Amino acid sequence: MRNGISLLLMFAGALCAQDLTGDWQGALKAGAQELRLIVHIEKDDSGGWKATLASIDQSPDRGATIAAESLTLEGQDVKFSVPAIRGSYEGKLSADGTAIAGKWAQGVPLPLNLKRATPETAWKDPSPHSAQFVSVERDVKLEVLDWGGSGRALVFIPGLGNTAHIFDQFAPKFTGQFHVYGITRRGFGSSSAPGAGYSADRLGDDVLAVLDSLKIAKPVLVGHSLGGEELSSVGSRHPKRVDGLIYLDAGYSYAFYDQARGDMNIDLVDLEEKLAQLHPGKGPADPRPLIKELLEASLPAFEKDLREQQETLKTMPAALLAAQAAPVGATTQAIMSGMQKYTKIPAPILAIYAVPHDRGPLANPDPTARAADEARDEATTGAQAKAFESALPSAKVVRIPHADHYVFRSNEAEVLREMNMFLAGLP
Repeated sequence: MRNGISLLLMFAGALCAQDLTGDWQGALKAGAQELRLIVHIEKDDSGGWKATLASIDQSPDRGATIAAESLTLEGQDVKFSVPAIRGSYEGKLSADGTAIAGKWAQGVPLPLNLKRATPETAWKDPSPHSAQFVSVERDVKLEVLDWGGSGRALVFIPGLGNTAHIFDQFAPKFTGQFHVYGITRRGFGSSSAPGAGYSADRLGDDVLAVLDSLKIAKPVLVGHSLGGEELSSVGSRHPKRVDGLIYLDAGYSYAFYDQARGDMNIDLVDLEEKLAQLHPGKGPADPRPLIKELLEASLPAFEKDLREQQETLKTMPAALLAAQAAPVGATTQAIMSGMQKYTKIPAPILAIYAVPHDRGPLANPDPTARAADEARDEATTGAQAKAFESALPSAKVVRIPHADHYVFRSNEAEVLREMNMFLAGLP
């Protein structure tokens, strides 16, 4: 009987050792540099595992993760790949299931030993916030950060591909006068990633659901980049739900559609929907009005979009061109396909534009080509800022030359000053 109990205990220990779920932490050493990595593993719907990789020393967004694929455990051998960065990992799980000794391959293979994180050893986010998950729809929860503070609520919304952690250093600077929050949209970071629900107004509804759940009344919403889309969705449909909107290099076509200029991405979605109706059995009984509209409005407008894009590409740096041509994930594609045309936003607005942008390492090294690129960027971004300013009388538009797209990082002092002035002037 005693031998039988021993065998059962050994069998239970073996099962425990095969459970990979949780966070695994390690450091990748490349010369004198050390990069801390976190591999988060959880069960998927098929009974296997799914994983994400976070490099907490390489990005200011400590909540951003990259999806790992093909995670397998055969015996004690652990393998997974990270196609987005052309990396892969192979290691051997220890007998007690608490460590994995292996190598990371991304060009030159490097040692990477992972240890299962415990409450005592787990890496702690240094930003002074708490985190919670808020349900916005059935089976969809968003990560919400709370930096504390008191007074009017200030709610930060990140750009495409980022999480609310991108504001870890910037947001706490407002807690002296405001109660500060951050929301990570669906599909990114630790928030749920459903297969649907990425239209502009659905994402705006997610923000409203968070406000309702946390009983946040009339906040000021602050959006960076694509976060301007959620701002415009809420501000155009429910202006009485907010005290103000602050666009941090976020007032582009997905946030304000200038009918005189158009936008190739948004116009393409609209055009595709109309062209699809020309298929037999897919359109109206009388297609003549549709064809008339296509010939007189949609197709000429899209031709104009194409010609403007052609001119823009002439001066675009090769590195930036390659970056834009890179494949995008399904979630990003769904968001781009779900963009809408917002033209009226009757709320107090501060819109800060980086114009022309500082391209950083993507800048063309040739001075003449770089000057041409800056002139083109100043013309296009400047025209968008002017259209935003002209069409929305409630908006104060600020232009910061040679600022990074992450304007709240590259030009923090100026952005803080403009935001504080705007906030102090609200009723």
